[in-house]
This record gives sequence, C-alpha cells and structure tokens, in this order.
Amino acid sequence: MKFNYSMPTEIYFERGAVENNKSAMLKLGSKALIVTGKSSSKRNGSLKDMTDALEALSIKYRVFDDVEENPSLETIEIASAMGKELKADFVIGIGGGSPLDAAKAVALFIKNPEINKDNIFISGKLESLSVVAVPTTSGTGSEVTPYSIVTVHKEQTKKNLGQRIFPVIAFMDSSYTDDLPYDITVNTAVDAFTHLVESYLNTNANILSDTYAEKGFALFKSCFESLIKKELTEEFREKVMLASMFGGVAIAQCGTSLPHGMGYALTYYKNLPHGLANGVLTVEYLKAFRNKEKLTKMLGIMEIKDLNGLKTIFDNLFKVHIKLTYEEINKYALSFAQNKNKLKNHPEDVDVKVIEEIYKNSL
Repeated sequence: MKFNYSMPTEIYFERGAVENNKSAMLKLGSKALIVTGKSSSKRNGSLKDMTDALEALSIKYRVFDDVEENPSLETIEIASAMGKELKADFVIGIGGGSPLDAAKAVALFIKNPEINKDNIFISGKLESLSVVAVPTTSGTGSEVTPYSIVTVHKEQTKKNLGQRIFPVIAFMDSSYTDDLPYDITVNTAVDAFTHLVESYLNTNANILSDTYAEKGFALFKSCFESLIKKELTEEFREKVMLASMFGGVAIAQCGTSLPHGMGYALTYYKNLPHGLANGVLTVEYLKAFRNKEKLTKMLGIMEIKDLNGLKTIFDNLFKVHIKLTYEEINKYALSFAQNKNKLKNHPEDVDVKVIEEIYKNSL
C-alpha cells in the first residue's frame, strides 16, 4: 500500500461560517481582492457577509464582479490588474466553480506579474497569493481542490492552468444555496456526483480517496431521492454540499477522468452546463468498463441495482437535447484522445473508437 495525500485547506463548515470564523483571515494580510460573478453572491448574501467580515477586521478590499460562466483568460487578466493596483495580499473567491477557479487564476497572475494569457501554459511551477473560497453552489468542490479550469479561446476548449492552487481557507455555508433554482441545483449536484465516480474508478485512487468517495455515494443515496421528489430542505442542502466537498477532496488526490475531459467539448461548442456535460456521458462511460468490481460496489452503496437504475435517476433529473453529427463526434474524440492527462487517469485502455462510442450512445 503506497499513496500520497495532501489537503492543506482549512475548512469551516457551518451555517454562518464567514461571520463565526472571520478571524481566520487576519493571518492573510490587510488587503483583499474579492472575485465573484455578476449577481448571485449579491442575491444570496454571501458577498455582504464577506464585506461585513472584512470591514470588521479592518481589511481593505475591492470587488471584481464580472466573472462569466466558464471564465476566460482574458477575464483573469482584467481582474488581476485590479488586484495588482490594490496590491492585494490575498484573493477571495465567492460563487460557484467559475468564480472560485477564476480567483485561483487571479491569485496566480497577481503573484507572478511576468505571466499572461499567452505564456501561462509554458511556465514552470509557480506560487500564488493565498486564496479564500466561499462556495455558493454544491458541485465543483473547487474550494478543496488545487485546480483552476479556464476557457482558452485560442484553443477552443477549457483546460486546467496546470498549477496547484489550493485555497488556504474554505468557508462552507449551505444557506447560500437555499434559494438556488432547481435546474442549477441538479446541474451542480450531478457535477459533484461525477467527481466521486471519476475519482473512485481512477488509476490514482487510494484508500483515502476511496473513503471520501464512498462517504459521498452514501450521501447521494438520499440526495438523489430528494432531488427527484424536489424536496430541497435545509438538510438536503447541507448533505449535498458535504458530498460535493468529499468529491473535491477525492479528485484533489486523483484528478478526473473521461467524462470531464470529454464534456469540455460539449460545454465549449454546445453551451451545455458543465455538470450536465459530465452527467450525460457518465452511464455510457461506466458501461465501457470491463472490470465491474468497484462499479458494482459503488452502485451497492447507493442501493442502485444496476446501471439502468442509475440511468433512470438521471432521466428523472435532466433532459439533454443537443445533436451531434458524426463529423463533430470524430472531431471531439480525436481532440480528447490527445489529452494524455485524462486518459492516464482511466484504469483501462481506451482508444478513439471507444471515445466515439461513448459520445454516440450518450447523445
């Protein structure tokens, strides 16, 4: 038995997490750049909670609130310019996966003024400013992962920056998700579930990542039931946020695999939300496994009889209406086949034909 494990994020999980634990930020400096989206953090109260906390701590701050879904490197450069002007000591990301990932990238750009959108992927190992994460959806787990996924328009795809940027603090308050619309709740929950699946059925899986994944599957047994019944109680919101965090902890050790890598094309070219892009590919991805041992154990934890049972759950939760031509399938498959980082995380050999079949049978 041999594995490495690193989880440097200090996690505060409770309703009122920011207010009750704000003093944890004092060690990070006296100036903060807040990175968030256009409106959701204002509606759910997370932005006000954070600015109230910073004012109480006498920490100066500025707010960049123009992060789009699937943030681009161009947006990262604009936000980092604001942080450089402020001479920020740390960066606070508030929102779903897009603002959290953007905050990590901004922290990297501020700390390394010599990098930009054109040379970031050829740089070596870099340090970043400290990052504080305040998730307001339950899906990406970005608050406990080192990954920053950005849109690279010149390559027409999404990709990881390639640097390890763990938030130093995560304030996890499920009350910020109480008023999330049903469709966003489903999309993000499916994203969290696919993190658990792809970490569990992964070349890099180990006893610790499996422990978190199995705990997440146990939570999803009731989370799926609540989603199907549309009973989105406080208890559900807390459970799915915890499951999302477990998924993040697991992929921080293992990385993601085929559905995530294949889903990027569906998000970039077809505007399919990230979670659904993963989810719509997951059942066919699972069918492609020749060794069913861990897959069977995973389904057993959730008390799902077989993959048809999982497909039924997904069919009850979302409908995806996009069409792919054979030319598009071939293009996406060939492109993904070049993604060696994702392919090496899959424990069985796959070729372009297998990837094409997953796309075709899923859509």
